Amino acid sequence: MKNMNRQNRTGIFLLACLLMLNRFVRPSYAAPAWPADAGIMAEAGIAMDENSGAVLFGQNIHVAYPPASITKLLTALVVAENAALDENVTFSHDAVYNVESGSGNSLGLEEGDVLTVRDCLHALLLRSSNQAANALAEHVAGSRGAFVEMMNEKIAEIGCTESHFVNPSGLNDEQQYVTAYDMALIARAAFANETVLSVDSDASWKLPATIKNPDGLTISMEHKVLAARNNPASQYYLEGALAGKTGYTSIAGNTLVTYAVRNGRGVISVVLKGTQPQYYLDGKTLIEFGFASFQDIRIAEQENFLAETDGIDRDGDHYKPSELYLEEEACVTVPNGASFADVTRTVTSELGYAHPKTAVARLDYTYNNRKVGSAYVCARNLHFSTEPLSVSILDTEGAEDVVLADGRTTGGADVPEAESGNGWAVVLGAVLLLAALSGAVFWIWYRRQKALAEAARRRARRLQRIRELGYTEEDFEKMVRERMKTGGRNGRR
Repeated sequence: MKNMNRQNRTGIFLLACLLMLNRFVRPSYAAPAWPADAGIMAEAGIAMDENSGAVLFGQNIHVAYPPASITKLLTALVVAENAALDENVTFSHDAVYNVESGSGNSLGLEEGDVLTVRDCLHALLLRSSNQAANALAEHVAGSRGAFVEMMNEKIAEIGCTESHFVNPSGLNDEQQYVTAYDMALIARAAFANETVLSVDSDASWKLPATIKNPDGLTISMEHKVLAARNNPASQYYLEGALAGKTGYTSIAGNTLVTYAVRNGRGVISVVLKGTQPQYYLDGKTLIEFGFASFQDIRIAEQENFLAETDGIDRDGDHYKPSELYLEEEACVTVPNGASFADVTRTVTSELGYAHPKTAVARLDYTYNNRKVGSAYVCARNLHFSTEPLSVSILDTEGAEDVVLADGRTTGGADVPEAESGNGWAVVLGAVLLLAALSGAVFWIWYRRQKALAEAARRRARRLQRIRELGYTEEDFEKMVRERMKTGGRNGRR
């Protein structure tokens, strides 16, 4: 009996110890698995979170396909960045007639027609006018060839490495191709541009009189998902649908870009080599998958990096934690049910595309080895060198205070007369030095004036576009400040 009581007491004691230990042991939960593929009928497709750039779904996303007319999103972006909306565009013979046979001219545009850039962009994005694409290219760059160079420079700038363009319209060419991943990057950059987004989200637009349409012409959005925005009964209805672009050629098949926004989150879908009418449903399915299965988490609200680091070294300068801050809008995109603790952080000095001017490092995040977002670490005050440019300017009318190499000045008897035999050499050397220094100073002044003039021109154009969109100058200044913080990466919400 005593042994049984002793055993009972021992068992009760051990049970009590286990219960006490359980209070201090944190249960371990596995991070949720990445949601299963949405499943589409097209050969290639992608769903990308607009805020973070995370790939939510991918099918053959690094395989190149002909883009067809979704190319026009890139054309519109390059135009919007290099032309004012009220500029007049004159349609040349080449712009109207140098197109692929059978590609059509649904708007009846003719050589000699004059439309504004704004009108041409609507014709380009709402009705996919190849003539408008050609005319805009000639207007902006002087020729389509020069414009195509701008297109390829732009995609390199935004990080595309698997695509190439040879015309602004998207008509067939063996050297014109794009991957779903690159096209999502292009769409993300295009929809971050206020002008492109404003035009591409219009349901219709009234074009002014042209040669064949003296009463003008009202055009409507071709993209069926966007056309069904006010019709919930339609099979193409998609809540939050905002912008997009269709494409088709016999070689490319049906291509599609769709963009929707809900509760501050944007999702972009791209479909390549699709078929009618399924490709619209594919694009819609990818968007719905992105919204239903994932969440955005604001990095600045969760990240402890600044509390953990001793600072950041960059370009020979050291920035203390108190001098640093994280991008406010940057986020990671993870499956529903996951937390910020489930992502893995790495720090890199490679800043990449369109980084804020004050950035000194970047935090990259992965979730089960998938890239899910990044945030720039920025300095409140960058450490700039305070040393002035060491350039001496010789003033022939007041040169008494010019300092010579040995510390003497030209202001008096300290400078001896030139010795016989080498006097002319000294004079010639001084003249050549004067010419070289003067040339250097002029070149510096010229480059600075050119840069200031270019900055003023760009500012005036941006201000004009802002006014055209119905904003005030105060709104413009606010947008500039926000763009400097975010590096222009975030689009309109």
